[in-house]
Amino acid sequence: MILNRAFYERDTEIVAKELLGKIIVRVYGKFLLKGKIVETEAYYGKEDPASRVYYGKPKYVVELMKGEVGRALVYNVHNNWLLNVVAHEKNKVGAVLIRSIKPIAGIKIMMKNRKIENISNLTNGPGKLTKAFLIDKSFNNIDLTNEESILKIIDNKEKLEIKSSKRIGVSKDLDRNLRFFIQK
Repeated sequence: MILNRAFYERDTEIVAKELLGKIIVRVYGKFLLKGKIVETEAYYGKEDPASRVYYGKPKYVVELMKGEVGRALVYNVHNNWLLNVVAHEKNKVGAVLIRSIKPIAGIKIMMKNRKIENISNLTNGPGKLTKAFLIDKSFNNIDLTNEESILKIIDNKEKLEIKSSKRIGVSKDLDRNLRFFIQK
């Protein structure tokens, strides 16, 4: 079952934790690319020095992070597209970065898209997973809660042991762990 908008309209940290184990699905022609979300990071608004909103740019990212939850937020960092999901409480700001997935279906297509043959290195980073899934800026603002969408996240009931740490590559961070992951 696809995750509904209410799932995303909660505290960003809670959504980041609860996205773990869910399945991201990308419709690619007549094929489905699927992966289990195994690593996320939560980002907030102006109070979060690691957030794009803190610096107020790029403007489209800031506006989307303030907007309707359950939408894809895609922006470029170091020549890599990063996939985020807008998630926050009502009248707040936030998004969850999908950092890593475990490939489930369409693996040969993902390997071709990445031009690699080592599955362990296929989608173990935010830029790697967007390349494997062929996600770019054209996916920005896609409604992930729409059954007809070419990109969506579906529920997966699974018992998980969630671990946490500081966010990766962040020089100024909030005083709590906002990176969440499960063992692959």
